Amino acid sequence: MIGISKLYCGAVEPGDVLRYHRESKKLPSHLLQFSADKRPVIVWNMTRRCNLRCIHCYSSSQNIDYPDELTTEEARTMIRDLAAFGAPVLLFSGGEPLMRKDLPDLAQYAVDQGMRAVISTNGTLITKGKAALFRKIGLSYVGISLDGTRATHDFFRGVSGAFDQTLKGLRHCQEAGIKVGVRFTVNRHNVADVPAIFDLLEKESIPRCCFYHLVYAGRGSKLVEEDLDHEETRRLLDLIMDRTRGLFNRGMEKEVLTVDNHADGPYVYLRLLREDPKRAAEVMELLEMNEGNSSGNGIGCISWDGEVHADQFWRNISFGNIRQRPFSEIWMDPSNELMAKLKNKQPHVQGRCTACRWLGVCGGNFRARSESVTGNIWAPDPACYLTDAAGLVSAGEISEPGRSPSPGTSGPPTPPVI
Repeated sequence: MIGISKLYCGAVEPGDVLRYHRESKKLPSHLLQFSADKRPVIVWNMTRRCNLRCIHCYSSSQNIDYPDELTTEEARTMIRDLAAFGAPVLLFSGGEPLMRKDLPDLAQYAVDQGMRAVISTNGTLITKGKAALFRKIGLSYVGISLDGTRATHDFFRGVSGAFDQTLKGLRHCQEAGIKVGVRFTVNRHNVADVPAIFDLLEKESIPRCCFYHLVYAGRGSKLVEEDLDHEETRRLLDLIMDRTRGLFNRGMEKEVLTVDNHADGPYVYLRLLREDPKRAAEVMELLEMNEGNSSGNGIGCISWDGEVHADQFWRNISFGNIRQRPFSEIWMDPSNELMAKLKNKQPHVQGRCTACRWLGVCGGNFRARSESVTGNIWAPDPACYLTDAAGLVSAGEISEPGRSPSPGTSGPPTPPVI
């Protein structure tokens, strides 16, 4: 995640992170990405079943019963292991997690074990009663997927009326006093709706929004040609920064993030280098703490059948199953070559990444996207929009080949040359 409000608008300072010694158990949730110990945030796809038919669904879910889902007791065993391991957050996802009747019990169990429990949902099944129950449990956050205005959202979700039901579920959470946010996956069919999403944040007093770059997985693997090109992505980032700054200037400090493309970090830095060099230096310090993509290290996924993945999108590779070994053992097993490499990706990436000065703050970006397009896990991410020599059009800067910022250095790197 790249916090546009945190970095570009100054909502987080390096000192905010260092105050907690960068320990994940002590850090507030909005600072977890800067932790030093990198205990993983766990996405648990607790069910594959879903009541919608989203065209970009990474798990290719349908509204059918799927076999071999973890039982309630198996899930409790998993949660105990995750809590003892020090995983700070358990994100209940799907499919649609509200289609499992034991969701409230398991969320309560995670909270009782000292974890932060959050839910990623399409929002259509959140009634007033369920929202009140979630509030009583002590959920930290509910992320609700909304992929555009009414017509756009219903098209992407494959069900007429989904937009209105989603908005109703979001309002139920707000009325219950639960922190709620919007999750928006950007592609060519809905990028024109981004300004309307900012309008919605303001109109509905929604405190948080995450703009997800498209990852080519599941049904989303068929949408490669619908992804933004590099110039469109740069324009998108400029728009998000401009609109977020506009909210801050009017006293509405929303939490706005981009997700699943760590080229966004250098892009924000380069724009700040032109606009506010002092803040740019602080942002570089935060980006070095963040270390970029954290699949297989700071984030992990457990599937509905117990398979362990590096993240929720990279489902074709499993590192083991929690029915045979605890997650904590699987995650820290140095004998698994790929798992070991994901803990330190920089020596293994190939192509233009090897000469990129931003490797230390990007982490090589998304391996799942690289493999999906090229068949090579370590190839450059095709969605990286940082140019080699022609310049970042909107930022007016370029990346300087052959240089990589070193973690722990003071001040920003030497400004790139045009």
